[in-house]
Amino acid sequence: MTDTRFLEISQVSKTFETKKGPQTVVEGFDLRIAEGEFVSVVGHSGCGKSTVLSMVAGLASPTHGGIVLAGREVTEPGPDRGVVFQAPCLLPWMTALENVLLGIDQVKPRATKKEKRDIAAHYLGLVGLGEALDKRPAELSQGMRQRVGLARAFALAPKCLLLDEPFGMLDSITRMELQEVLLGIWAEHRITAVMVTHDVDEAILLSDRVVLMTNGPHAHVGEIVSVPFERPRDRHVLLEDSAFYEVRERLIGFLEGQGHHGPPPSTPGNGSVTLPASPVVADITEPPDVELLPPVAGVCVR
Repeated sequence: MTDTRFLEISQVSKTFETKKGPQTVVEGFDLRIAEGEFVSVVGHSGCGKSTVLSMVAGLASPTHGGIVLAGREVTEPGPDRGVVFQAPCLLPWMTALENVLLGIDQVKPRATKKEKRDIAAHYLGLVGLGEALDKRPAELSQGMRQRVGLARAFALAPKCLLLDEPFGMLDSITRMELQEVLLGIWAEHRITAVMVTHDVDEAILLSDRVVLMTNGPHAHVGEIVSVPFERPRDRHVLLEDSAFYEVRERLIGFLEGQGHHGPPPSTPGNGSVTLPASPVVADITEPPDVELLPPVAGVCVR
């Protein structure tokens, strides 16, 4: 029987210390996710989407509230959560195979060298890199590097997959290709997945539910929209379904309602929705980005 409360994010808040004093980015974020469900979190820039994901990953601690995954409280990073960042974060001196093996070595220490290699090669094959096992990141395109990141996350056999705008740095063609790759692997394994994205169309294509966040500071869950389309999904079929545009308009309508101080979302040629920045005060948005090395068995090394 599917656990309908597999991932519980209970009244989570996060406050950061700034030059102007304590500033609360997220407050009272409350969400229950079923085992095997794919949920996307969408909201304006600065609303704390990535902060929520970081707390689920164990890379940041909630100021208030708690997070429970498969009956265990999340207090630190761990191999039960595979993380895919916007940038692939590969170690440049290692091959694609070695970058994937890095995590497998941590979660399967008793496996033989051949068994570990077979697992890494299997997942690199699933993402379309079966012929690039021995190539280093400098020899790979941006899209290929992100494929390695996906392979590395799935190879951990995590309980939960966390995706922080995984295709945000890619061109529209590569983005669509990797969405299909992600859909295919996810459909096979049905790992509980939480994805942060700015792309409304992407959220509809991939998700069972879309969580819409209010603007920060003090951002929280504003609305949850169920995606009514059966799986497997075909992008071209969805685009011909009037229900797709009804869901899309509902999502965009919510976001437009949050963006009182900027232009409405526009739709570029790649079908994604560009959201205006939320009206936040300086120094209240999420902490500045820090270059991260890849997560090893769920642990992210700074």
